[in-house]
Amino acid sequence: MRQRVEVALGVMDLLMGEPLALDLVNTRSGSGFDALDGADDFQAWLTGQSHRLTVPEEPLKPSDLSALRALRAHVEATLAAIREAAPPPPEALKALNKALRGAPPYPYLEARGAVLTTGTRRAGPPVTVLLTELAEAAMALLTDPNVGKIRSCEAPDCRMLFLPAHPRRRWCSPDLCGNRVRVARYYQRHKPT
Repeated sequence: MRQRVEVALGVMDLLMGEPLALDLVNTRSGSGFDALDGADDFQAWLTGQSHRLTVPEEPLKPSDLSALRALRAHVEATLAAIREAAPPPPEALKALNKALRGAPPYPYLEARGAVLTTGTRRAGPPVTVLLTELAEAAMALLTDPNVGKIRSCEAPDCRMLFLPAHPRRRWCSPDLCGNRVRVARYYQRHKPT
């Protein structure tokens, strides 16, 4: 589903709620907006993903955003190859594997009163942890049997990708892109000649 995200330049519609790796790819809109161009814009996107990602406490530096854009490009390239039933680019796989090794997980124990619980954390700087989590999400998506069902929105000027829950779904958002297409068709049918 598309959500409105507050960004430094105003409000933008981003497709969110898809598998995390698709949400990452969809951080760039057809109108030229890129949530990875500025730390504030990316922070707004991260806030919407906070239930799935470790959000760094410190503001992201330009080099961090550059690393995130590079990871997104590798995910996009691999996804495009898979959607075309072609081998993925070796450099993209190499970069994804490097990101997967960046912040290794480790188990930990925690006492809650007299009860011990376990969990998993990641070792590494916050941005490295974030890159590893995004690479893991990409790995899960790229190896999912449903990866071949991923579609591009059919609305003009929309570049969003989505994994349809229903085989007849054609737009990333029925409320935004779907409505725009339906209204355009209506005006095309009813315009004076």
